[in-house]
Amino acid sequence: MTIVASYIYSNGKRGREISIDEPRPPLTGNDFVWIGLHEPAAEELEKLAKTYGLHELAVEDAVNAHQVPKVEAYGDQLFVVAKTAYLDGDKIKYGETAIFVGQHHIISVRHGSARGHAEVRALLEASPQLLIQGPDYVLHGIIDFIVDGYLPTVQTIEDRVLEMEQKMLANFLEREQIRRLFRLRRQLILFGRILGPMSEVAGKLVNLDLPCLDKKAKPFFRDVLDHVRRVESMVGGLREVITSVFEASNLLEQQRQGVITRQLASWAAILAVPTAVAGIYGMNFENMPELKTEYGYYVVLGAIVALCGVLYYRFKKVGWL
Repeated sequence: MTIVASYIYSNGKRGREISIDEPRPPLTGNDFVWIGLHEPAAEELEKLAKTYGLHELAVEDAVNAHQVPKVEAYGDQLFVVAKTAYLDGDKIKYGETAIFVGQHHIISVRHGSARGHAEVRALLEASPQLLIQGPDYVLHGIIDFIVDGYLPTVQTIEDRVLEMEQKMLANFLEREQIRRLFRLRRQLILFGRILGPMSEVAGKLVNLDLPCLDKKAKPFFRDVLDHVRRVESMVGGLREVITSVFEASNLLEQQRQGVITRQLASWAAILAVPTAVAGIYGMNFENMPELKTEYGYYVVLGAIVALCGVLYYRFKKVGWL
């Protein structure tokens, strides 16, 4: 069923249900129709376009559902496209909501979103003082609901990144963890490309004189703009954290390799002493004066042990062992 809800609102209260097949009801004052659709067929939107005078280009955008967030005015009506986002595993998935706003109607067309607008409708219906103001306050409620969905997504990614940061400080990151960080970083970059246009949408709703928007509603949209900017700031900070995790992990790996290299060099220097002595006495010469020394064997062994001990002490003292 593509029609999720369709009601007439009068004096801030929900009235009778309305069909998309019936003519446009005569409404006055702040009364309006609120129709919510989920992935409707083109024929259904065409019916609504004829009934409520929706612009054909806006209808085409709402059907295709491959638009960037934007705000467009068509005569005395307003067309808004917003992007929804939710986290599925480590991947951010996106949906799209197109909203048609007129003096006495608001039509929302939802594509691919995991969250319906039933919660928004319930909250607004519980606040008749907002609904009585007209469709522009419903527009704010929908956009605010969409933007508020960004925050849990970013916070979940933040928790996962900080968890891997702690693991990096305790142990070295494994290959799969590094790949996961790269995936999360890529998701944040793509998310940033959505947040930019969404910030522009909120900015236009705040700063431009647009049809169907009351000046009294501007502060509400300014609050939405603040929320988008907050999420943008969090995403930027998260990308920096991920970069710092990579850099810190790389530095720790270099440090570990340096420690291993110093240890190997120290033991190589220590082992070079007996190797050199053994190499000298392993030469097959008949006339070697030390060969007939009575205690030469013990003296050489003692000298080897002493030299190796001195080298071990020196390397231990400078922290190479």
